[in-house]
Amino acid sequence: MLAKRIIPCLDVDNGRVKKGINFVNLVDVGDPATIAAEYEKQGADELVFLDITATNQERRTMKEVVERVSSQVFMPLTVGGGIKSVEDMQALLRAGADKISLNSAAVATPKLITDGAKKFGNQCIVVAIDVKRNVEKDYYEVYTHGGKTATGIDALGWAQKVVKLGAGELLVTSMDKDGTKSGFDIELYQKLSALVDVPIIASGGAGTSTDFTNVFRESTVDGALAASVFHYGEITIPNLKKILKNQGVNVR
Repeated sequence: MLAKRIIPCLDVDNGRVKKGINFVNLVDVGDPATIAAEYEKQGADELVFLDITATNQERRTMKEVVERVSSQVFMPLTVGGGIKSVEDMQALLRAGADKISLNSAAVATPKLITDGAKKFGNQCIVVAIDVKRNVEKDYYEVYTHGGKTATGIDALGWAQKVVKLGAGELLVTSMDKDGTKSGFDIELYQKLSALVDVPIIASGGAGTSTDFTNVFRESTVDGALAASVFHYGEITIPNLKKILKNQGVNVR
């Protein structure tokens, strides 16, 4: 069985790491390269860098910030935000990214997933899906543009579609859980895991080490991502891995 991955996330806004709750009220956390270096030291398995305002500001991901971050880490680095073409992907891979994350662009131009997978390989293309439960109609809805735009797309069907198009991995964030520290939306990941056969990273809701244990025990996700609990030192990665090992979860 593959070891489960512990993945910190850098939500970057104009060159600074920010964090909010339910995708709003962003607070400055610090310099991305400095924070990345600390996660390298702590033994994180991967790092995700999301330029969270690039799409709304209609600009490309800040390549020079990606270069600074990648110079600090040896772990795999996934980069997303403002990517609109295969050329954009290539530029970020050259800047030090190992994988490319597509979210709003994948919804706007699904062919981009296939084009990226053909050129760089499926393992290089991560489709990020931001979802919110539509209580009225009882389904998980896909949101784009940093969680600001409801699409009316069913997240479970969309996950299946992007895998067929060539996505090698899914990064699925529960917007309802984001920043709340109330635990991962395990039901969402159980449903997704039953439908697709690519690795899934769970995101949104981590508050304690028990939340990580629960998502790994009760679903088949391959990785769990968090931001604020790691940024503020509420959970350290070495300690979390020790606890997971003691709970029988296979970690690196």
